[in-house]
Amino acid sequence: MTRIYGHEQPLRSFLAAMAGPRLHHAWLLTGPQGVGKATAAMAMATRMLAEAAGPSPEGDGLTVAPEHPMARLIAAHTHPDLKRLERLPKDTKLLERGRGDWPEDAELARSISVDQVRALGASFANKPSMSDRRVVIIDSVDDLERGGANALLKNLEEPPAGTIFLLVSHAPGRLLPTIRSRCRVLRFAPLDFAAMNSCISAHLPTLDDNGRRALLAAGEGSPGRALHFAGLDIAGIDDVLERLVREGDPANALRTALASKLASKSAQPRYEAFLERVPAFIARQAHDQQGNALGHVLDAWEAARDLAQTAVTGSLDVTSVVYALCGQVAALAPPRNNAKA
Repeated sequence: MTRIYGHEQPLRSFLAAMAGPRLHHAWLLTGPQGVGKATAAMAMATRMLAEAAGPSPEGDGLTVAPEHPMARLIAAHTHPDLKRLERLPKDTKLLERGRGDWPEDAELARSISVDQVRALGASFANKPSMSDRRVVIIDSVDDLERGGANALLKNLEEPPAGTIFLLVSHAPGRLLPTIRSRCRVLRFAPLDFAAMNSCISAHLPTLDDNGRRALLAAGEGSPGRALHFAGLDIAGIDDVLERLVREGDPANALRTALASKLASKSAQPRYEAFLERVPAFIARQAHDQQGNALGHVLDAWEAARDLAQTAVTGSLDVTSVVYALCGQVAALAPPRNNAKA
C-alpha cells in the first residue's frame, strides 16, 4: 500500500470513528489538490474492507499488509465491494482493459457522468460479496456532472446498508450544500517541510539537493504537485525568474534563451510547467509589498494568470507567450535595472 505522508489529525479522527459503535456513512476529504486525499481514501477503504472480511490486519492504524487477501484484490482492481468513480478515458478501447492497465497520460473525460453514478444502483441492489461492507470512492466529487451530483445525493440520503462513501474534493465550496451536509468532513492541509522532504526523497532518491529544493518550493505543500514537476528542471526555470525579478532583462537575453528551450514539441511538458510557475512566482512577490507597489504586482499576476490559462488551449505562439510572461516578471525588477524591461 502507498505510504501516507503527514495528515495525522484527519486520519486519527477517522480511525476513532472506525473504532466506534457506528461509522458514519459519508465522508468528505477536502484540501488542496495533490496533498494525498485520494491515497488516504484508498488506505481507508482497504482497511475497512480488510477488517470486515478478515483476517483482521495487524496494528491499529490504516496499514494493511500487501499480501492480505483484500489488499491483493484492491491492488488488482478486482475487489467486488470497492467501487471507484472517476473520469474515464476518452478512448473507449481503454475501457475494455482492466483499470490497472490505463496509461498515466490517457486523455480523460471532462466529468464523471450521471450514468456512472446511476450504475452504482445495480450493485446496491445486491448485498456486498466479501463481507457486510461496501466502499464507494469518488475521486473527485468536484468532477460530477450536475445530474450526477443529484443522483449521488439520493444515495447519500438513503445509503444502502453497509456502504461507506469516501468523497474526495479539492473545492468543497462548489458542491451542493445538501451533499456537504450529509458528510463528515476530514480536512487535509498542505504538508509541512519534513513530510514533503520525506515524500520527495522516497520517490526520487537520486535527486540532487538543488533539484529537491526546487521541487519543495514548487510543490507548496503538495507532493502530487511537486512530483508532477519532476524531471522538468524546475530549478532552471526558477533561476531565470529570480534573475528577471532581480536584474530585469534589458537586452532580452534571458527571455530569448528560455523561449528557445521551451519552443520545441519535446519541451511541451516543461513549457506547461513554466506556465504554472510564473503566476505563482509573481504572487509570491506581493508578500512584502504595499500601496502602489502591491497594486503593480497584483496587476502583473492577473495578466500572467490570464495569459497562462489560455496559452495552451488557445494554441498561442510559445515564443510570444514566454516573452510576454517573462516581461511581466522583468517589469517587477528595481527601476534602476529595468529601464528597458
